[in-house]
Amino acid sequence: MLNESQSDPDERPISQWTRSQAAAIRRSDETIAPVVYPPENDVDPDLHIWDTWFLRNRDGSIAEIDGYRVIFSLTASSELLPGKRHDVATIRYFYSRDGREWTCGGPVFEDGAEQRTASSRTQSGDGGALGSRQWAGSALYDADGQLYVYYTAAGTRDETELTYTQRIAVGSGGTVETDENGLSISGPFDHEVLLRPDGTMYEQEDQSRGMIYTFRDPWFFEDPQTGETCLLFEANTPIPDPALEERFDAEPEHLEFNGSVGIAVSPSGDPTEWEIQSPILEGVGTNQELERPHVVVRDDQYYLFLSSHEHTFAAGLEGYDALYGFVADSLRGEYEPLNESGLVLTNPASAPFQTYSWLAYPHREELLVSSFFNYYDLRGLSLDDVAHLPPNEQQRRFGGTLAPTVRLALDGTESRVLGALEHGHLPLPAEDLPPLLSSHRRDEGGDGEY
Repeated sequence: MLNESQSDPDERPISQWTRSQAAAIRRSDETIAPVVYPPENDVDPDLHIWDTWFLRNRDGSIAEIDGYRVIFSLTASSELLPGKRHDVATIRYFYSRDGREWTCGGPVFEDGAEQRTASSRTQSGDGGALGSRQWAGSALYDADGQLYVYYTAAGTRDETELTYTQRIAVGSGGTVETDENGLSISGPFDHEVLLRPDGTMYEQEDQSRGMIYTFRDPWFFEDPQTGETCLLFEANTPIPDPALEERFDAEPEHLEFNGSVGIAVSPSGDPTEWEIQSPILEGVGTNQELERPHVVVRDDQYYLFLSSHEHTFAAGLEGYDALYGFVADSLRGEYEPLNESGLVLTNPASAPFQTYSWLAYPHREELLVSSFFNYYDLRGLSLDDVAHLPPNEQQRRFGGTLAPTVRLALDGTESRVLGALEHGHLPLPAEDLPPLLSSHRRDEGGDGEY
C-alpha cells in the first residue's frame, strides 16, 4: 500500500506495513529459531551484553584489521538488574580473530555512562559522548582508517533525572591499533549531533501520543547501485490529524502506533553531513517500534530488516518479538513484506523472549543473523512478571550475552530458517559452515515449555 501524499520534493511514495499484512503473522517451521540454552562460557561474565553491531567498511563488508574483526555492543555491569541496564548503557568493543572467542577491549568512549555516578550524570570534558547514556547504532571504518561510531544520544548530558530525549549522533576521529597483545580503539573522538526530528516527517518528543517515543538506531549504508551514502534510523510518523486514518488504513485508536524507518542522505559522501528525507517504510496503525533497521542487497533486491516486540503491535494484531523483513527493487521501495506478513525469524512459543535485537548479514549463499540471549526459562511468566521476581531470579533468567547465530535461506519474497551456530559464532568470510541437517528441532516437545 502506498501513500497518496508526500513530504519530500521528489514526491516519492512511502511504503506501508499495513494492518492487513501484519494480521497474517503466524509462527511456522520456516520462521521459528531453535531453543537457546545458556552457553558454557559467557563472552564476559562481568557484563550484561545486548544490542550488537559490526565494524564495517563503506561497502557494508565486515572490516578486518590485521586479522581481527570488531563488534560493538551495549553493555552494563552484570551486577545490575537486567531491567535497569538501559539507564546506564555503555558502548564497548570486542575483537576476535576466529569469530568465536571474543575479547573485551573496554568502553569505546572514555566517558561512558557507567563512569558517571547515579547522583550525577553530567559528562565532563569538551567533546564527550552526548546524552546521559548511549544506545544502539553502527560503525564505519573508512578507507583512510578514520573511525565513525554512530549512536543514539539518549537523555541530555547534564540531567539529574533520566529523560528519553533521543538524537542521532556520531563520535569520529578515533583510531584502531593492533599489536602482539590484541586490538585497541582509542580517542579522542569528536562528538556531534547529526539528526534531530523535524516535527513534519518525523515526530518530535512533545508530539508523541504513543506508548514509546523513538528517534534512534542510526545505520550507515552506501547503496551499491547508486553510490548514494545513507543513514537509516528508527522513528515515528507525526499524526496531527485523525482524518489521516484513511491514508494509513487504520482506525483513530490505532494511530498512536506510528513506527517508521527513516533515511538521511549525504550528498558529498561525508559521513558527518546529512540531509533528512521522508521515511522509506511506515507502520502507522500497525506497530510503534521498527527497531534497528538495516539493509542487505542480494540479487539486485533490497532486503530491509528490523526488530520489533509483541507488545508494540496495535490493538487487534498479534505479533511476536521477532525479526521482520521487506523486499524491494531499490532502497526507497516499494517494499513488500517477506513471507506475506513480514515475519522472518521469531522465538519458539515455549521461549518467546529468548533472543532479541537481530542483525542480518550475508555469508556466501545464506544470511546469518546475530542477536543477544535475552530472557529464558520463564515457564509462562510475562516480562512484567519477571520485574516482580526476587533480584537473584531476575538475574538468573537473563542471558545477557551473545546468542547463537541463526542461518537463513533467502529466495525472492520468502525466507526459511536453516538452523543455528554456536553462541557468538560470527564466521569468517571464507569459513565453511557445517552441513545442513534435513530438519532441526526447536524444542524437546514441540510447543512445550522451555
